[in-house]
Amino acid sequence: MKRIRVIRGWRDLPSGDRGAALAMGSFDGLHLGHQRVIALAAEAAAALDAPLGVITFDPHPRVYFRPGDPAFRLTLPDQQARVLEGLGVDNLYVLPLEPELANMSDRAFAERVLHAGLGARHVAVGFDNSFGKGRTGDPDAMRRYGDELGFGVSVAEPLGVGEGEKFSSTGVREALRQGRPDAAADILGRPFAIEGAVQRGRQLGRKLGYPTANIRLDDYVAPKFGVYATRTRLPDGRELPGVANIGVNPTVPGETPPLLEVWLFDFDEDIYDKVIETDLIAFLRPEAKFESLEAMTAQVMKDAKAARAILGA
Repeated sequence: MKRIRVIRGWRDLPSGDRGAALAMGSFDGLHLGHQRVIALAAEAAAALDAPLGVITFDPHPRVYFRPGDPAFRLTLPDQQARVLEGLGVDNLYVLPLEPELANMSDRAFAERVLHAGLGARHVAVGFDNSFGKGRTGDPDAMRRYGDELGFGVSVAEPLGVGEGEKFSSTGVREALRQGRPDAAADILGRPFAIEGAVQRGRQLGRKLGYPTANIRLDDYVAPKFGVYATRTRLPDGRELPGVANIGVNPTVPGETPPLLEVWLFDFDEDIYDKVIETDLIAFLRPEAKFESLEAMTAQVMKDAKAARAILGA
């Protein structure tokens, strides 16, 4: 597979990095609606014999404009790049969201960034896309600017699972908060996954007979606290079934940040500090506080049996 190129910025790009057909959006989650926007850009790229590019922003606009909001991310940058690579994207343009860019009018953004900076030959956007200071630009404005500046424009219509519904990152977050990873996967087109480096914890699970790999949630939206059937990918590509708790483990004394604690079945290797990615497949039960470690262990074994049944492990 051809590797995606990550290009940071929009000023003074060499000619080889300009002239793409572009899909533009925040693309957190890269759900099926986002993929439709990218597919429109891909159609234009093929017709124009141009590279296929995707524009995103760093930091995410929600982080920039609403820094006090709770964590909400569905994909981290490395995950986003891998998904885009799988969709055949050639170039990922990461635009630094800083005061100059944040304060541009929609016209200035089209003229300076899309036309002069990136040399866009085509721009695809979603039906609800907004751009420019105060979110004044919309798809109709993008069509006008495209006509004036010489790039094509296509707009993806709503794509949903039922009448009156549409795929959205908000819908994914709500499904995860409700403990419905299957519904989140229906919108994403793949399971929701948490990626991170394995932390050194108290190693209590190992002492109790179920060693866990612990990942901090950090910027991710917090799914419903509880126990999930999971599949985890290791750095070498192996995929392992398991069972995971997401939460703060109230049975064990001491405060901890929300963690994903995943027990990888039939696996006993040192993966501390390695980056792993865990898919949430099915919600088994809410997080609980037990009267004793023995009671917690007994329940974990029941959870593992249920997860194995779901995963065919």
